[in-house]
Parts: sequence; structure tokens; C-alpha cells
Amino acid sequence: MKLSQIKEILTGLDHVEFQLENGTIVPKHFHITEVGILTKHFIDCGGTIRNEKIINFQLWHANDLDHRLAPSKLLSIIKLSEEKLGILDGEIEVEFQQETIGKYDLAFTGTHFLLMNKQTACLATDACGIPVEKQKIKIGEKPIASCAPNSGCC
Repeated sequence: MKLSQIKEILTGLDHVEFQLENGTIVPKHFHITEVGILTKHFIDCGGTIRNEKIINFQLWHANDLDHRLAPSKLLSIIKLSEEKLGILDGEIEVEFQQETIGKYDLAFTGTHFLLMNKQTACLATDACGIPVEKQKIKIGEKPIASCAPNSGCC
């Protein structure tokens, strides 16, 4: 989800709620303790130098059980970060502490923000030597033709 999308969504909400993919609700008394820009400059296993920039939100909760972050307050935090840090529109990554600090992509379900598990992947699959997965078909099944009968393509 991009920053522009979360800002648009927040204007129509009465409250802000986050949920993990496994259904666990982030405690309603969470704080957003940081909004920032994370820059990653690295080389992948194929030798390609890469630069990534993401907007980072850090969620945290303490024992202040009555705390609630209103959509308008979150919008003001975002606005301040845009002004002071020069944050432009970009993808958001959310950090949230459980057993360790987890990093999540962000989506919206229509009622709450969903913290989606991030996955690692090889960025240079052509240089890695990992075999490409072959399409699996059951013996006796014919593959679906991708052209019309009598079209001359089969």
C-alpha cells in the first residue's frame, strides 16, 4: 500500500485498527512511534546493485490501555513526516514487535489495516542456479490448448 492510499483511507475512518494475517488484532492502544524513510543499498547474488526506498511505520504498544490513535492524529503525523523528512508517496512497510521485530506489507480490508507477512526471495533467479518449477499436470490429463480449434496455431 502506498502512503497516498493510507491517507485517503484515513479520511473516511472513525478509528484505526491493525490486524495480522493470522487474525490477531494489534492491541487498540497501539502507538505509531516512528514514520520514516528506509533506504537499502545492496548487491544481489547476481551482482546487480540495487537501491530501495520505503516508508516505514513502527507500531508499538505499552500499558496505557486507554490510548487510541485517531485517524486525524495519524494523518497529522504523516503530514509532519512529509514536511520535515521530505517523504514522497511510496510503499509502506510496518514494523511490529512480537517475539522479534516483524516487517509487514500493508493492505486494507474495508474495516482495518492488514499487516501482511513479507517473504524473502532471490532477485537474481537467472544467476542463482535454482531450477525453474515445471508445470505439474496429472497423467492422462491433456494440457489446455491456448488457441481456438481450426485456427492453425495448434
